Amino acid sequence: MSSADSSMESNREVCSELWCLSKSNRCITNSIPAAEGTLCQTHTIDKGWCYKRVCVPFGSRPEGVDGAWGPWTPWGDCSRSCGGGVSSSSRHCDSPRPTIGGKYCLGERRRHRSCNTDDCPPGSQDFREMQCSEFDSVPFRGKFYTWKTYRGGGVKACSLTCLAEGFNFYTERAAAVVDGTPCRPDTVDICVSGECKHVGCDRVLGSDLREDKCRVCGGDGSACETIEGVFSPALPGSGYEDVVWIPKGSVHIFIQYLNLSLSHLALKGDQESLLLEGLPGTPQPHRLPLAGTTFHLRQGPDQAQSLEALGPINASLIVMVLAQAELPALHYRFNAPIARDALPPYSWHYAPWTKCSAQCAGGSQVQVVECRNQLDSSAVAPHYCSAYSKLPKRQRACNTEPCPPDWVVGNWSRCSRSCDAGVRSRSVVCQRRVSAAEEKALDDSACPQPRPPVLEACQGPMCPPEWAALEWSECTPSCGPGLRHRVVLCKSADQRSTLPPGHCPPSAKPPTTMRCNLRRCPPARWVASEWGECSSQCGLGQQQRTVRCTSHTGQPSRECTEALRPSTMQQCEAKCDSVVPAGDGPEECKDVNKVAYCPLVLKFQFCSRAYFRQMCCKTCQGR
Repeated sequence: MSSADSSMESNREVCSELWCLSKSNRCITNSIPAAEGTLCQTHTIDKGWCYKRVCVPFGSRPEGVDGAWGPWTPWGDCSRSCGGGVSSSSRHCDSPRPTIGGKYCLGERRRHRSCNTDDCPPGSQDFREMQCSEFDSVPFRGKFYTWKTYRGGGVKACSLTCLAEGFNFYTERAAAVVDGTPCRPDTVDICVSGECKHVGCDRVLGSDLREDKCRVCGGDGSACETIEGVFSPALPGSGYEDVVWIPKGSVHIFIQYLNLSLSHLALKGDQESLLLEGLPGTPQPHRLPLAGTTFHLRQGPDQAQSLEALGPINASLIVMVLAQAELPALHYRFNAPIARDALPPYSWHYAPWTKCSAQCAGGSQVQVVECRNQLDSSAVAPHYCSAYSKLPKRQRACNTEPCPPDWVVGNWSRCSRSCDAGVRSRSVVCQRRVSAAEEKALDDSACPQPRPPVLEACQGPMCPPEWAALEWSECTPSCGPGLRHRVVLCKSADQRSTLPPGHCPPSAKPPTTMRCNLRRCPPARWVASEWGECSSQCGLGQQQRTVRCTSHTGQPSRECTEALRPSTMQQCEAKCDSVVPAGDGPEECKDVNKVAYCPLVLKFQFCSRAYFRQMCCKTCQGR
């Protein structure tokens, strides 16, 4: 690739789609990714290479991350206000998204549920007709038409195909009808997202409830009986002749001419008026609304025509046939309601499926059996029905896909303080429920952000006043047994105010003194004073001094060892003054021979004393 191409690629993600400059200087692509190992660069990666269609740091081969479903969105609005609508919810594969070859999520991205299943009020417009009429104000090929539902064949069941009234054409006005529209006439199946979906007779998606032959939802077929026969007129040319009386409430009505044509058939109502006289000879299907239901004229593969209605009819009908020369034979069959007094008054019926017990990871639905009154289908107490004929309860699994990752939050702990402001905590773990019995712990980044708080402030009642102790003083004395002292105050809970001591509990007051002993004190010792004067003025005498036992503080003590006590008395000698003869010179300064301690006198500075100065004159004068 040229340098121009490289500069072009710097602004594109080459790993997912390779773009190049053509000879005509046009930027083109074949919509294929760059080869594995191609150098790439993004706003977060200065130097990378292509790995599995993603630009990753050069030389790395990170493992792919499998995708996981995010949470379901809330259920949307119901598509219909009555008659069985559909509500939808969706989710995305983004918790996390699959990256670097990771697997995409398995399961449904969109789910549906039935809503507003009650019957619409009598006389309500057909839901498909209503959708067609909405295009009356939309021009079609430059003209406006009145649109009706096209009931013919050859079209998709869940597309909105409408017939231009008064014109011989129909067209598809929308690719899909509104969710909840019946797929076909006389069926309970509905269209969802353009596809025909099965619903039970209770108009609930996925329900297994079926109508019995009497068209009772979940019934047991005991509310009606089948009437069937073949009628042939006795004599031709005798006019209309009664064939059979079809009572009000009959269902699954079927009438067929065995000799092909129904052109001589007539239907008469309770008021003796002809509701239908003669049927068209055309083989095309026809819909004939009569007696609260719709009769369908159909032609079978053997060319025999039939008239069918699902029912029930809201009025009794009399089937009549015009007898002619060909002696037509008529086959009829219908399910007529049994006289109410002949029915058992109560019977067991299945109720609709309950709501799924879990939104994901496997829940269950239950279809309970309830006792109903046969006259009005209302639920009554179970003891009205026979216990021997009770139907078994049904159960089925639902919402079996794993749950999206979510935070599992524990209960808050107690407040760290019983009064005033404190803090409490709880556990917060990112988990994914795989099934009802299995949970998988995940990294916090896999769960929706932000993470729920683990700590929060909590507030209790106002705390009572409490004692507040100040710092201890130094130990006194500094050696041996002593005491420490401190000040203890009564404070408000916020420690801002000092209160009288009476506001705090006396029993909880901290001590104000404490014994202490930093170290052992030095032992007591003997202390001696200076020696006194010699008791003799001339010759030998005695000197005295005081010796006291004192502690380390200088106080008198009795702890001194007597054996070490210094002496308090010593011998001394005073020099006698000699008489000097008249005329002689001054006395010679010399050391007395017998005195041998003169050097010590000088050393210990005793020359200031008269006795020692006299006895060691020469030494003291430095001669």
